[in-house]
Amino acid sequence: MSSKTEIETVVARLRAMPEKALVSIGIGTKLLSRDELIEHVFKEDKIGRKIIEVQMNYLRSFKR
Repeated sequence: MSSKTEIETVVARLRAMPEKALVSIGIGTKLLSRDELIEHVFKEDKIGRKIIEVQMNYLRSFKR
């Protein structure tokens, strides 16, 4: 389970994306809109957890 701070951080980053942006999460998955990505993050389902993991790893890489 992700912390509230992590979820808020990831959602803020996703909201900074262009509204019409589409993202594919892996091979064979459908394209997801910015708002669909945000929904998955709030649900913390499989896709949402992966988005949180990737975004937080990216942000942590700046710390190193």
